[in-house]
Amino acid sequence: MIKLLSGVSIVLYLLNELLTGFDLSHVISIICFVIVSMTILKVSKFVRLIGGAFLVLGLIMLLKSNAGIGDILFSFGPMLNLLTLFALVPLLALPIKFGNYSENIQGFIAKRVRSSTSLYSLTSGISYFFSIFMNLATLPMTYFSVRPAADGFPLENRERFMSRAITHGFSMPLMWAPVTPIVGIVIDMTGVKWGAILPYVLPLSVMGLLLDWYTGGYMKRKRASFGTNTAIDETAAAIEGESVKSRRAGKLSHILIAILLFNIMISILEHALSLSFLIVVSLLVIPFVFAWCLLLGQAGSFTSGLVEHYHHHLLKMKDQFFIFLSAGFFLSAIEFSSADHVVNGWIMLFKNVIGIEIFILFIPLIPLILAFIGLHPAVSLALLAGTLDPHSLDVSPYILTVSMLAGAVAAFLMGPYNATIGLMSTIVKTSSYKVSNWNSLFTISFLCLALLYLIVLQLLI
Repeated sequence: MIKLLSGVSIVLYLLNELLTGFDLSHVISIICFVIVSMTILKVSKFVRLIGGAFLVLGLIMLLKSNAGIGDILFSFGPMLNLLTLFALVPLLALPIKFGNYSENIQGFIAKRVRSSTSLYSLTSGISYFFSIFMNLATLPMTYFSVRPAADGFPLENRERFMSRAITHGFSMPLMWAPVTPIVGIVIDMTGVKWGAILPYVLPLSVMGLLLDWYTGGYMKRKRASFGTNTAIDETAAAIEGESVKSRRAGKLSHILIAILLFNIMISILEHALSLSFLIVVSLLVIPFVFAWCLLLGQAGSFTSGLVEHYHHHLLKMKDQFFIFLSAGFFLSAIEFSSADHVVNGWIMLFKNVIGIEIFILFIPLIPLILAFIGLHPAVSLALLAGTLDPHSLDVSPYILTVSMLAGAVAAFLMGPYNATIGLMSTIVKTSSYKVSNWNSLFTISFLCLALLYLIVLQLLI
């Protein structure tokens, strides 16, 4: 039932955005309320605690503002745009799976990699490359494509080596990749166009990758302690699959061409259509994936993959649906009670006391701090978006964009409760806190780089 309601809510949300003559917002709100009610006892205790806090605080604000039953019920629904993107973006992994591109990666590594330094840089680079297009599917795809090559090098800790290279490379494109929900949130908040922010965030993204190659690639080589080989578990099977191993591996140039086409199409549609950035990306995913699968001769596999995705992925998203819909309810309550204006006033007062230059440097720390109490960076940015108005704060929307996205990347790198660290910890079979700790030195280095970059931007703009 949860799976069905989740799917219906996404379909109705897309229809409501496309069909301007119909208003389905109240129906969507009721469905979202039912989803929250049904999932509250089925999510993990920690997720229930965080989501429950959003619900209680939101309800208190609404009641103090004399909200009626209808006002409370119809406050559910915000942040469904993010859940729609979370639900559809993993479909981009289907042509990667059906094209068996991992075989080509392994052959490329075997021919060109001769040292652990170059292996680290290549692994980080491949992760960066895939992250532009595949989002979280990047982590298992890169790991199980590159991990066999790591056995041929004298590494002190192979899992630490792989985890750092993959998560560092994966996080850098999250500042600008169109499939990233946090990019959509900031664009909706600041009102700038996606193409307009690229000249500001792309340089920092590339510098972050180069910083990772420098700090991670030139580690001391120590003799590794031998252990058991890593088994290909269910996560590997989900990305590679036994049935695709016998097929001809696709060329990496296919992925590069697909990434370029996807980004170009998004840029064109964003300017041509009067739709939000998140909706444009969400609507483009399915036809784009189908066209790619069709070119691979896998149209039938696309249909079965789409059905399997509905049956398995949406049910796994119950934690995300609960916490994001609860956070959306909290945002509605903030707006209804006009608390956003109060908070924005406090922020303006704080900015005036410390100065705009110092204020901008504080912003990247907020998503990172909130990540350690369990808030996903997308939730943190959505909450900030409700209280940070770049025009009233007299802040350049481009500088504010860079500041917020840099903080979100830091949160992805170290937040022990987000999906990035959680999935990576599952793959390398260790605790999320250890994976977070492995990333601590690079995260601090990246934040220092981001702060210097923000200072330069303030001097130039």
